[in-house]
Amino acid sequence: MKKTFAAVVFCVVLLLACFAAAAGQDLPAPGKQVLLSIIAPVGQPFRSPEEADLPGEEYLPSEEPLTEIPYWLFLPVNESEKTEKGFPLLLFLHGAGEGADPNHLRSIGIPALADRDGGTTWPFITVSPACPSESRWSAEQILPILDRVTAEYPVDPDRVYVMGISMGGYGTWMILGKAPDRFAAGAPLCGGCDPANAPKLLDVPIWAFHGDADDVVLPERSIAIFRAIKALGGEKARLTLFCGCGHGCWDGAVADGELFRWLLSQSR
Repeated sequence: MKKTFAAVVFCVVLLLACFAAAAGQDLPAPGKQVLLSIIAPVGQPFRSPEEADLPGEEYLPSEEPLTEIPYWLFLPVNESEKTEKGFPLLLFLHGAGEGADPNHLRSIGIPALADRDGGTTWPFITVSPACPSESRWSAEQILPILDRVTAEYPVDPDRVYVMGISMGGYGTWMILGKAPDRFAAGAPLCGGCDPANAPKLLDVPIWAFHGDADDVVLPERSIAIFRAIKALGGEKARLTLFCGCGHGCWDGAVADGELFRWLLSQSR
């Protein structure tokens, strides 16, 4: 009887150790990115740039099928921006088709910047989800990831930022309009938004970027929502247009680091 009890205790301890070890494999070391995932709605159907910022049919979250949403998570070594509340968090939304291969996603945009210098200089907790193919960004995909990360890691809830490129630029405008209380600031690049959503964006600091020669997502997409915000008295939006630049305004937006210094200066 004693031997049986001891064997049961040993098995329980062994199982707990295995679970702990498995859980430990998912914990990112500071300065390293790890690929995690969450089960969430697949998102809204993809729409072309010509129609993406226009009113259209929206599926209710209960109607969206669930899927596994991978996301890269980076925890900083650099504690220069850490406060008593925690680290600032930057959510990055990629463009159309960029999330099909998570390894490719890690090589572009914010994940690539976080990896620079061996991950030792990047001051943000960074979350970079992969949007399912044939879908576009939805709040029902993004917010559960933010909820999990802010619950499990030392995130300063007053310094949560979002930025995205192209489809991710549209997604940035979208999530700022749907959950303005969750973000201290946002930076949509070469995206767009229905000007009718301007009233939801009046109180959120936004710095938008666009190339004035962009023939993929026309610069008028950013100009229209910017003007709509200004027409309602909004003073927290700004727009930078790059002369002669096409759809690739990323390099100009991040070249001198001013965008990131501006983000870090914003607090909810």
